[in-house]
Amino acid sequence: MPSVRRIAHEFLARQGLTTVFGNPGSNELPFLAGLPDGFRYVLGLHEGAVVGMADGYAQASGRPVLVNLHAASGSGNAMGALTNAVASRTPLVIVAGQQVRPAIGPEANLANVDAPALMRPLVGWAAEPACAQDVPRALAQAVFEARLQRRPAYLSVPYDDWAADADENASAVLDRRVLHAGVPGAEQARALTEAVAAARRPVLVLGGDIDSAGLFDDAVRLAERLGGPVWAAPSLFRLPFPNRHPLFRGVLPAGIEPVSRAFEGHDLVLVLGAPVFRYHEYLPGRYLPEGTRLIQVTEDAGAAARAPMGEALVADPAAVIELLVKSIDAPDVPDAAGTGYRPVPAPPAADGPRLHPEEVFAALRDEQPDDTAYVVESTSTNSSWWRQMDLRRPGSYYFPAAGGLGFGLPGAVGVAMAQPDRPVVGVIGDGSANYGITALWTAARHQVPLTVVLLRNGTYGALRWFGGLLGVPDAPGLDIPGLDFTRIAEGYGVAARHVAGAAELRAVLAEHPDRPRLIQVDTALTTPS
Repeated sequence: MPSVRRIAHEFLARQGLTTVFGNPGSNELPFLAGLPDGFRYVLGLHEGAVVGMADGYAQASGRPVLVNLHAASGSGNAMGALTNAVASRTPLVIVAGQQVRPAIGPEANLANVDAPALMRPLVGWAAEPACAQDVPRALAQAVFEARLQRRPAYLSVPYDDWAADADENASAVLDRRVLHAGVPGAEQARALTEAVAAARRPVLVLGGDIDSAGLFDDAVRLAERLGGPVWAAPSLFRLPFPNRHPLFRGVLPAGIEPVSRAFEGHDLVLVLGAPVFRYHEYLPGRYLPEGTRLIQVTEDAGAAARAPMGEALVADPAAVIELLVKSIDAPDVPDAAGTGYRPVPAPPAADGPRLHPEEVFAALRDEQPDDTAYVVESTSTNSSWWRQMDLRRPGSYYFPAAGGLGFGLPGAVGVAMAQPDRPVVGVIGDGSANYGITALWTAARHQVPLTVVLLRNGTYGALRWFGGLLGVPDAPGLDIPGLDFTRIAEGYGVAARHVAGAAELRAVLAEHPDRPRLIQVDTALTTPS
């Protein structure tokens, strides 16, 4: 009989999960033994960076990705990064090593006692097979759970299982397929189209799932057919709509009262591909204005069930967009989309030698190709970012979905590995860079064509802003002076340069090397909004 390991490797190959992001421990070595030709192991130097890279890779490729982690310690190290993957609904398949079966009960060193419980409630599914012969089936379930739920799945496997003989039924998993369809029924479709057609002043709210599902251009067609304003959902992790389109109103503020205020005067709020809503600041108020109806369309049944207001239809947003575009008459207002995209304002200049972040973003906008993908983790410059950027292509924007720092650098490496023919820029603050700095080594090792623009203001800018909001202006631990990321990058093998002005920055950005580089820019302190 073939071994459990051989069946597992063949199943993963047939499912296209041949790129493995990992940082192995002793428990993982038996799984990695004899990886077949065609598999690629991408080593990260810390498990947080491993999951961040896999998250970016899976989002950019649109496919599940295999992650290999150590038992309790390695899995625990990854959990901060895992929060972002959960919030972005990234289908990661995490296979973690476990001690040999006889050593788990006595809690031998490196035994992960009750391994599935460690990862709950973060992951959508977690398990440890009851016996070695169930490993192939459980691995298949992990892959299908990740795909169907679009959420990470976690499988803990005792390392002595991999060499065990598979049973005669194990090969049945090799030809399995699990498909998903979410087309609304006839009555659901009729009710939805009637509600949208009857609305006098509809507003469209789009979530990051729209871009993840490849519906960026379809959302534009729907919006122009409806002719009403378009908002991006709060706590945005992917851009679902061109940000300078004349119908676009921006990203909704992440508070109850300001969201409700944005909907004033609208009788219908149609939410596609987003939870309702991912608030952040606690700004209480009515969920919706009086007389406003909300209809949410999402594939995420959990998001539909937990929403505190409105109606929900659990369905594929792609099918709903197609239905509405075909069913809704064009608006009576001529040229509802307007005559052109909104112009970009001139960036302000900072006082002193530091650049204003808007000067940096204006340089990126002007010097980088139009199809550049940006992975952004500079939270204190959020408002500056949206004032200057002009993003019109799908997959142009990635942001840590749960707000967990450490996604930016690894995520940028993962996106660049998944799309080597597309320009990728990581826009990273000096505070967040330290959480995933080891990803630079992986970028250098694989010669990933990536530009990292490191914004150095010497402080946790977003926390300073929150200190003002929360009445804590004197909190300690907010300054991080003395960090030179050019020397850090060079130590990891990445070429680096410290630029001193806007002209020099533009000149450097106009170069397009085929390997990783880091550009450090000193910037003035700004606030997220």
